[in-house]
Formats: sequence, structure tokens, C-alpha cells
Amino acid sequence: MSDFIRVKDIALTVSFSDGSRWPSSAPHAQPVIVTCSIAHDVRRAADGDDLAHSVNYSAVASNIKAVGDAEVFPSIEAFADRICATHSTRFPGAGALTLSIARTKALLYGASFGVEFTKPSPAVEPQEETFFLHDLACYAVLGIHPHERQRKQSVRIDVSVTKRRSRAAPLDFRTLEQHIFDYVEVSKFLTVESLTSEVAKSTLAFLADVSARITVRISKPSALLTAEASELEVTRTFADIGAGVANSALSGTTSTSSRGRDVWTSAGSASSSKPSSTYPSLPHKAAIAIGSNMGDRFANIECALRLLEAPGADFENWSGDPRVVVVDTSFMYESAPMYVAEQPRFINCACIVETNFEPRELLSFLKQVESAVGRVESFRNGPRAIDLDIVLYDSLVIDTRADSARGTLDNLSGELLIPHPRHGEREFVLRPLADMIPDLVIPSTGKTVEASLIALMSRPSTDPAMYKVLPFPRYPLPHYKGERPPHMTKIRPVPPTATYWSFPVTSFASTSSKPPPRKTYVMATLNATPDSFSDGSAHYSLPDALSYANAAVADGANIIDIGGYSTRPGAAYVSPEEEFSRVVPVVQAIRGLWQDDAVTTPGGRLPSIARTAATLISVDTFRWEVAEESVHAGANCINDVYAFSGADWPATARSAEHFAKMRQVSRDLAVPVILMHSRGPASANKDYSQYDYAADEHGRGAVLEGVRLELGAKVEAAVKGRGGIRRWLAIVDPGLGFSKTVEGNVEVLRDAGSVVSAYSARLRSLTAPPQRPLRNPLAGYPQLIGASRKSFLGAILERPDAVGSYEGRQTRPVERDFATAAAVSCAVQQGATIVRVHDVLRLGDAVRLSSALWS
Repeated sequence: MSDFIRVKDIALTVSFSDGSRWPSSAPHAQPVIVTCSIAHDVRRAADGDDLAHSVNYSAVASNIKAVGDAEVFPSIEAFADRICATHSTRFPGAGALTLSIARTKALLYGASFGVEFTKPSPAVEPQEETFFLHDLACYAVLGIHPHERQRKQSVRIDVSVTKRRSRAAPLDFRTLEQHIFDYVEVSKFLTVESLTSEVAKSTLAFLADVSARITVRISKPSALLTAEASELEVTRTFADIGAGVANSALSGTTSTSSRGRDVWTSAGSASSSKPSSTYPSLPHKAAIAIGSNMGDRFANIECALRLLEAPGADFENWSGDPRVVVVDTSFMYESAPMYVAEQPRFINCACIVETNFEPRELLSFLKQVESAVGRVESFRNGPRAIDLDIVLYDSLVIDTRADSARGTLDNLSGELLIPHPRHGEREFVLRPLADMIPDLVIPSTGKTVEASLIALMSRPSTDPAMYKVLPFPRYPLPHYKGERPPHMTKIRPVPPTATYWSFPVTSFASTSSKPPPRKTYVMATLNATPDSFSDGSAHYSLPDALSYANAAVADGANIIDIGGYSTRPGAAYVSPEEEFSRVVPVVQAIRGLWQDDAVTTPGGRLPSIARTAATLISVDTFRWEVAEESVHAGANCINDVYAFSGADWPATARSAEHFAKMRQVSRDLAVPVILMHSRGPASANKDYSQYDYAADEHGRGAVLEGVRLELGAKVEAAVKGRGGIRRWLAIVDPGLGFSKTVEGNVEVLRDAGSVVSAYSARLRSLTAPPQRPLRNPLAGYPQLIGASRKSFLGAILERPDAVGSYEGRQTRPVERDFATAAAVSCAVQQGATIVRVHDVLRLGDAVRLSSALWS
């Protein structure tokens, strides 16, 4: 149908119960503009010049006006639906109806908010609808010229959101408007192109709706003397997110770049997998330092974090929206006690929260959480099950003591001081903050968090070094005996700790003790598949799998990685049910080896079979169902070759759904996760030319840059935002053998340390795309290197020597263990935390010798 009859810009006054520019429970009559288009073949009316064959414009307009006058509507969607219903009744023979409705006094910063959709016929509902926010007036630092970097200038923004039609809840347009306004206000982009693209991605993150298509148009009125404005328009979907430089592509996340954001806004900038309407917008951000040195220190901290997000912050009724939401976490550290030395070592970390509590209210709530976890008051600076301190709150400086009492720090009991007055002397406070908000300026000192940490580290000290720690929970969950407090039954079960790994971080040059060498942990590879690339079906049967597990532990494995789905090129598809049936029984069988009456040997070691039963287990899967059941059966870790996003590359809407579910399962289980760099099928997608700007004089560096940015975007999306996993539970894997050429694999292995290090001086000085993060998003994460028996090693062995008689040879995977030893040695030299191998004894020897040389 190419003919349309339109009634344009009907001016109405309609009452809405959701307020106007401000939310309100009382109905507000407000101006509304409606345009109505009806598909109608006008040829008969035209040929006969007879209105009897046309549509009565007046009747259409009168119908719409009558609807607006008749009742109070809870939302613009409800008003639109009522117009459609009455139109279908009055004009049953009419063609497709297109409605455009605008509320012109609904926005605080913009001209109008509205909705538009087409109802194909009276009996068929629209499949999608478009919401629009028109002419938002914002101000931003934007431009490349020096004067444009000094002052904000006006930008005008139009945003339209096209998504699958849903009536589960009205679009929260006020929070969306505020989200966009706040984002733009703190941005500092050089180009309109970057600002427009990032606003589109940020809007996708806010909506967390995989069906959404976002169009953003931004104009810059002051750009040109001879034109009204320069303008740019972009359209983005979830399929765009994740492809390209530093796109945070999954689960509705914003960019990893802090280039255009203030540091508070960047902290926790990624979004949860839940729709934004699940939570209200919380206006304040706070940094909370966390410590524990009594009982199960790791479980105490996880329990406290879950209680922080209690509905309504009400442990008794457990209802309402959370008043505190964790949006970012630091790495986790073990430190010697300070001030009072005769007590156990502390586990320390920090988190960023969003909250609608004022500072004193937040302090009071933290005390409730401490009490609920089990803190009992003792002497000052003494041992405690949990300690929660507000270190920062927005940019406020608060001291509730009288002016005359501020000359000492010995009178802090019952008072509130923000920033925390002792932050400058505490590495266990500054280092976790530097993991999350290194560039935040501490308002009481004028120094950034990072500068404060550097200043502290430069002082001579005899304090022992701090260690970064990686805790592993114990599954299956134990049966709790006795009655638990009611609030503890309402949070998801917190698993007890099985063990933890530690490794030193750069710290004081301690003269009191010599830190031990850095340990590289050995992961054994148990392929419970009939078609493994490395060992075929050697461990496919349960007895063979148990035999390998016992041998691996006896040979020195620290963890066993069990997989039931081969990722080799050309491997057959395996259903989730089949993968489950391969993996879970092996996990259960290993845990079933445990004997309650196991007796330790004279050296204090468990018998070998009991050591196997107690060893750590990782499940190698990208499916949340398999991961969840394997952990409940006894696994302690998830190893995901697709880093939560599933096998699609570039990312699709299905990727976002997959990412959100894996993220949620991992968060709920509180297990470490290994997130690997990949680009779909292992043998495909090997072009990294978009990162050629990072290549050095030898042409190396593009693949490393791709790994840092692409995997970094996924890790940021997994960790940051509501519902994120804990930073201290993330391990990264650069993905040797996955979507990389032989030379690309060698490049990554040779310089693997740079994957998880701060940018070198060369990398900082690059002329890079503006979306590139200012800091390496993977800096500080523990790293796993898995080169064992892979085809790129075989490809190198096929090459003849340039000089000499070796002509090259083809090798089977089991014949590549000596080549693997060289790769493992390089991994240890590059500081790898874990190496994944097949032959545990011999490759363990390579780790031991390499550690003696380089650790």
C-alpha cells in the first residue's frame, strides 16, 4: 500500500499518573501531540472525486481526542494502546495504522519523549515499536582544538530506541534521559564520532535488551560559522557490540575506555544482565574497603557483599529495591596485620557501590552487615570476621567531630570521616582502590589514588610484602547443621573455601623477610571425549579418567581441567546433554574417592587417593548448564574458551544472552572463571590488521593488541556493573591456538607478560584510535597459558632448519611434549600464573626448572 491518509500533530491535553518532568503519584494533565497515518487506497475516491470512498479525517481525530479526554493513563504506551483499540472498533475495515505520540513536557533536558509504531491490521499487534527522546540539551567537552578542551559547549541529542514490543513494564524514560545527560556531561571526547557511538552503546547497556536498535543523532551548533550545526547520526545493535576495538560488547556494557568518562562514572560502567527497570537509579557512589582475618575469610567477604545488596536493605522483611548495589570489585590481597601484630593475616579487597543512602545511613547499614556476618566487637584494630569501611563517598569531605577534636586520630569511635583518614598509610586500602579507580582524585589530598600508592611505595619500610590471592570454593556444598539466621537463608548459599593460591605483588622492599619465588601452578588436562586432538579417546571411559587424575595429582598437578567437548577444528557437535553426561560423572567420581577416615602419612600428607579426591577441579565448558551442574557436583572453577560470549563471532544477540547467563551463573556460584580470547572457530578469523597501529619495528604487536582489547572488553563486561563477577575470581587466557596464525601464536607467547601488564612506554605513546582504553583492561589479572601439544607447535616442527640437515617433520600431538616444554618455559619466564599441560610429570619438571631460573 503506497497511499496514506494522515492526521498530523493533533494537539491534546492528556492526564498521566506517572508525572510530567518529575515523577508523581498524582495525575498530571499535560500537552501531547499525536500524528496518525492510515494506509488506504484512495484511487476510487480520486477517480470519482467522492469522499464516500475515503477516510473521515474528522472522525479519526475526534476518536483520538475522546480517548485522551476519557481517563488517566499510567504511561504513554497505555495511551497508545487505547487509541489502537478504539480505532480498531470504530474503523474495522481500515488499513495499517501508524501512531506517533509525543509528550512535550515530559523531559527535564529535552523537547519531547514519545513512541511510534505501526499496527498492521485491527487483528494484528505490532511486532516492534520505537521510543524517541528529542532535542536533549547537553554540554560537553568536545573537540580537537585547545580552546575546545577548556570549556564545555552545547550539543543537541536525539535518541530513538526501536525494540521488540513488550508491555512487561513501561520504558523508564526519565532514568534513560538522566543516564544519557550524565554520560555526556562528564565525557571528554575529541570527536563527535566517538561521542555519538559511545552514547549509542551506553544506551544499549542501559536497556540491556538484545532486540534493541539504537539511533543517536548529535549536533554541534558551535562547530561552523556558515551552518546551523555539524551533525552525525549512527545506528547500533547488539550485533555491533563486541566487534572492533575496545567494544564492550556483551551483556549490555559500555566501552572499556575511560577516555571520555570521569573515573567515578567509569567505575562499574558495565551493566548487568538484568533489564534496567529491575533497579532504580542510585545517585551516589562510594568506595568501601573490606577486610577479614577470622574464620573463613573469603566466605565472610562474599557473604558481606551479598548482604549489601539485600532488598530494601532490610534483613527482616527482605523486600523492596536494593539500596546498595555493588558495581565493581578489586583484586584480593593477603596482608600482615597492621598496628596489632599478634593476630592472623588479613584478606583485603574493596568494592565500588551505588547507593541512595546518605553517608551516615550507609555507615549504619555497614555496621548491620558486619553484625550479620558475625563480627563481634573486640579491642581496637583487633581480629574481626569482617570489616567494612567507607573510604570515599562521591567527592565529599566529611568529619563529624567537633573542630577542637580534629587534632588526633585516636577519637574516631562513633564518628564518620571521609575520605578515611588513614588511607595514605595503608597499602591494603590504596592498592585495591587503584585496581578500580586509579585516576580518581582523593578530595582531601588532591592526589589521585595511583599517585598516593606510588608515594606510599617509595617510602622505606620493613613491612612484609602483600600477596594477591585467588580463592577456590569447596563444592558440593556441605549440609548445614543447626539453625541459620533468617537473613542467611535468603541470600544464595556462600560456599566454604577449599584453598587459595597466592602470588606476590610489587610492594615494599621488605627487609624483614625474603618473599618466596613466584609459583606457576600446573593444570592437568583430562579430555573426557572420544575425539580429543591430543590423546583421542584415551581418557574417555570413567576408569581411564580416574587413572589419569590419580597419576596427574601424584605427578604434581595443582588442578585438573575436565572437558567433554573438543574444540579442535572439525570436531563433531556435542549436545549439552551429551557433554553433561561426559563431564559430571568424572567430577563425581573424583570427589567420590574421598574417605572420611583418611589418615595422613607421617609427613602430614594425605594418602594419594585422598589427595586426588581433594584436588581442585576445573570444568572446561562454555555452556552454563554444564558449568552449573559440574560445580554443584564438585568442580571449583569454570574454564570458558569463549569468555562467556558463546561461539558466535562477531557477537550477535544470542551472544549477549549467552554472556548474561554465564555471568549470572558464575556470580551465583562464586567460583574462579578462566576467560579465554577467541573469535569463534579456532581455525578461523585470524586477521588482526585493524590493530597494525600497535606493531613495533619488527612488525609484531598487532595480535597482542587484539588480545588485550578484545578479551579486555569481555573481562570488563564480566566484572563491572550490577551483577558482575568478582575481579579476584577472574583469570585470563590469551587463547594460544585459537584464531591466530603460527606467527601470531608465537608473538603472544613470546610477550605474554604484556597481556596482563600496564602499557609499556611504547604502547602509551601510540597513535591509536580514540576508543582504545587509556589503560590495559587486563592489567593485573592472573594469566593461564595453554600451549600444550597444539598445532602451531607442530607447524614449527615441520619447518626445515635454515642452516643444518634437519628437514622438518610432521608430528602427532603426543610427540610435541619437548616443544611444549619450550613453550612452558617461556610462559614461566613471562610470569604465567598457570600452565595447562597434558604430561604433568615432564612438563612439571619444565616448570620447576624454569621457575628456578626466572621466578
